[in-house]
Parts: sequence; C-alpha cells; structure tokens
Amino acid sequence: MRRVNPRQMKKAMQQMGIKPVEINATEVIIKGINKDIIISNPQVTRMEIAKQTVFQIMGSVEERKKEEKGEKEIPLADIQLVAQQAGVSEEAAKQALIEADGNLAKAILLVKE
Repeated sequence: MRRVNPRQMKKAMQQMGIKPVEINATEVIIKGINKDIIISNPQVTRMEIAKQTVFQIMGSVEERKKEEKGEKEIPLADIQLVAQQAGVSEEAAKQALIEADGNLAKAILLVKE
C-alpha cells in the first residue's frame, strides 16, 4: 500500500471542499438501546462534506450494557446524597430513587417514612 503524505491529503481534502476540524474531548459516549459505547482519550475530527457533518472518532473503546428495561440509570452521586441525607444505606437510597423516578426530595421523604 502506498503511503500518503499528510500535507497532500489535507490539500486534496480542501480541493474537494472537506473542512476537517480537530475537537478537544476527554470522552465520547454513544448511547444505544441495549448498551452504551464509551470512547476514552478520543481523537475527534469533525468534517463538513457536501453539507453533511461527519465525525471521525478514534480511541479506547468500552461497552456497557444498560440496566433492565424500565429501570433507569441512577447517578451514584444522587444515591450517595439520598443515603447521607436520610441516614440509610446506599441500596435503600437507590431503591427509593427508583420508586421516586429519580426525584431526590421525594426519595429522601420515602426512606424517612
């Protein structure tokens, strides 16, 4: 395979009307139906091609399966806050947050009852 000179490639892209722009990012998350794809330490390039925006992403990939249907993700910070404010375990706080549909105040009141 023939090596491509980066300078020539950039010039050819400009002639075709492609404008690459480097984007500084620490993490890219692609949220899927059954799993999320997390790309850490990414190199992200945004390109405008024929009035379309295209992203090229390279980095370390990790896949995370989503929780069972009907059970939404509860942030750990929310669980810890409810546990601390109500004086209960994190498991009890998580259950209260699920019942309260993520509402912090309502979850605290639920576990204090």
